[in-house]
Amino acid sequence: MDSMTAEATRPAGTAMSAVERRRSLVATGVGNLLEWFDWAVYAVFSTYISAALFSKEDPVSALLGTLAVFAVGFVMRPLGGFVFGRLADKKGRKWVLLVTMLMMAAGSLVIALIPSYETIGGFASILLLLARLIQGFAHGGESTASNVYLPEIAPHAKRALYGSTVAVAMGGGTLIATLFGTVLAQQIEASAMGEWGWRIPFFFGALLAIVVLWLRRNMMESEVHTEHVSAVAAAAKNATTDPGWTRGQIAKRAVEVFFYMAGTTLPYYIWSSYAAVYAISQQGMEPGPAFAATLGATVLNICLVPVMGWISDRIGRRIPVIFYNLATAALTFPMFGLISSDPWTLFAAQSIMMGISACIGGTQPAMISEQVPTKYRMLIMGTAMPLAVALFGGTAPYLNTWFTSAGNGWLFNLYMIAVCLGSAAVVWRWKEIKGIDLRDVR
Repeated sequence: MDSMTAEATRPAGTAMSAVERRRSLVATGVGNLLEWFDWAVYAVFSTYISAALFSKEDPVSALLGTLAVFAVGFVMRPLGGFVFGRLADKKGRKWVLLVTMLMMAAGSLVIALIPSYETIGGFASILLLLARLIQGFAHGGESTASNVYLPEIAPHAKRALYGSTVAVAMGGGTLIATLFGTVLAQQIEASAMGEWGWRIPFFFGALLAIVVLWLRRNMMESEVHTEHVSAVAAAAKNATTDPGWTRGQIAKRAVEVFFYMAGTTLPYYIWSSYAAVYAISQQGMEPGPAFAATLGATVLNICLVPVMGWISDRIGRRIPVIFYNLATAALTFPMFGLISSDPWTLFAAQSIMMGISACIGGTQPAMISEQVPTKYRMLIMGTAMPLAVALFGGTAPYLNTWFTSAGNGWLFNLYMIAVCLGSAAVVWRWKEIKGIDLRDVR
């Protein structure tokens, strides 16, 4: 992989061609699609996984155990972001995007092959946990590297549009995972789904890794990163130092990014992946129609994300993000109250909330990249971003299920509203510097 990375790394000061930018954009996007499919398919098939790999004596406990493993996978994301963030500074963004993709696929293959709880008992749950830890570690690195890499290779005036492909891939991966849930639930009998049908999408994700590796072999290294490395080397040779930010400034921006990400992550995981599970387990909705409703809402989100990226490149990042946070806070109670056993209620609630979330998908990579200098971009994004996703996104399904099953779903709603308002307060304090040359971010 080091040889492949070296072949696609250009000398500092040499700009990418338009063809090289597009090729690298496509390779990153397709890889992101696979990574998010491997990640989201676990949530989509959580009810089947709980029945197959946990004890069936208490179905609610089994589901909570499955969601706890989902949350534990998120615990590894900050570590993955930190480790791969350091590696991305040394070996390049491309190297990280290759390695993390292979690790994610390996985790999916392990899950597909785990024997059932009836066959090996508690070892089935342990193997599932180990596979999700590997995936969480890889996902932290992939998400960080992608959110940094795409804004760095983008033309200044199209930074949000390029960066929006991260959210398109996120939605696309979730869409394909949901599509599997919809088709398999309709075509395979319930007993067969519980025995082997749920394993199909995990095999699918593992096999697609070969295609992604082929696409990513010719990705170009970020010229912003290459020039930064050359500048650091030149400074060391000339015995000069760049004072940069103080530790206090670094910590302050990391905390701000953390709370910004909390408000963007928590609602997205609830409405993109968990809403269908909530409708099935809490409202008695049939699995097939529930997955179909999520499918439709996800398509809407995917279509709106690049549109919002295009708009953001013209009006800036702050207005869309603040609108998203305030709208999400205002609509949380009404949208959860709308969901019943009728599929149209889930579709309506998800469509509204996923439509609003396009404001984040179209702006997030560009916004953070413009707020953090290249010298600290991987450091801050590799720690604050996956940590926020782990603490707020990874625990969201578990907390929602726990509060709702106890009749206190309104407490979770208040929690989500408070997180969104905190995120809006952070963005309000940031300056609008859309389209700035990332070399000039100070």
